Amino acid sequence: MRRCLELAAAGAGYVSPNPLVGAVLVDPDGNVLGEGYHARFGDAHAERVAINNALERHDEQALKEATLYVSLEPCSHHGKQPPCSDLVLEKEIPRVVVGMEDPFPKVNGSGIQRLRDAGVDVTVGVREKECQRLNEAFLHHVETGRPLVMLKIAQTLDGRVATSTGDSRWVTGAEARTLVHHWRATIDGVLVGSGTAHADNPRLTVRHVEGRQPQRFVLDRRGELPATLRLFNDDEVHYTTAVVGETGRPAYQKLLEAEGGTVLRSPERDGHLDLAALLDTLGECGGRKGRPLQSLLIEAGPGLATALLRQQLVDRLFVFIAPKVVGEGVPAVGDLGIRKMAGALTFTETHWEAVGDDMLFRGYRRAV
Repeated sequence: MRRCLELAAAGAGYVSPNPLVGAVLVDPDGNVLGEGYHARFGDAHAERVAINNALERHDEQALKEATLYVSLEPCSHHGKQPPCSDLVLEKEIPRVVVGMEDPFPKVNGSGIQRLRDAGVDVTVGVREKECQRLNEAFLHHVETGRPLVMLKIAQTLDGRVATSTGDSRWVTGAEARTLVHHWRATIDGVLVGSGTAHADNPRLTVRHVEGRQPQRFVLDRRGELPATLRLFNDDEVHYTTAVVGETGRPAYQKLLEAEGGTVLRSPERDGHLDLAALLDTLGECGGRKGRPLQSLLIEAGPGLATALLRQQLVDRLFVFIAPKVVGEGVPAVGDLGIRKMAGALTFTETHWEAVGDDMLFRGYRRAV
């Protein structure tokens, strides 16, 4: 199952809104017959890839004595691919070990039940929490209809994201920035607020590593950002969505839409974009070609970070801490309305690691 998870991770960034899945076939002595993973949305599922891989080197009789390990329950419905549970039965594979059940309503245990009803020996729940964490965005979207929100902050030792003059290049080192590019390559979308867009003129692209480009979102309630920003003019402009309020009239709209970008009008609340409503919309149709957006990395300035944390919209937190002190400067997070330590936002499954000269904190708002 550990190998299934390794294989599944190779599809990150390419399979959404499908889940990440890896599969391994072994003989009774534990020798690997074949393996595979779901590599791209619409392509063959992991079980089919592993079975085909095994049949390139072995005959069908080998499958009739094999065990199939798969990180997620085999599907039992027709989508872009035929049901994997039917293929398992067709090849007469006698035993299947499943990492976790698939909560997607069209599956939700039916694949496992179909196999068991046909006499297949099915074991469920091997490395289950690891399988769930691997597909946390998929599971979160199935449960809530919203993308998994990952908030990234880069700050100094004294909690500043910029100096008193607003200078923020660079808080962290090259290694940390490269890691962020890796994250961009493996998630569905990346989002910044208008303040960050105006001050930093970011590209939000994948440049320091190989990988596909994410959808790019910029919040611009009043529609006042300059049309000269890179987000509206670079080679990846077709991945840009500007989120404006219901009355915003951005000067860049015609330019952006002519190049394949989008202007998305979103509801407002109390003089700000309604972030919860926006997440609902993105979860429904904010991804590529109008598909659901399952994961969203927010590279936020203090205003947006504060709003997200205050409204309990952050699911996963990344904080880079650089070995620097600037004194007076821009704080990473503003007032959250918390007056007692007992009310502080807490995170679970926390982890600290060194990234170059910086330290990285990872944490989740909820247990798996």
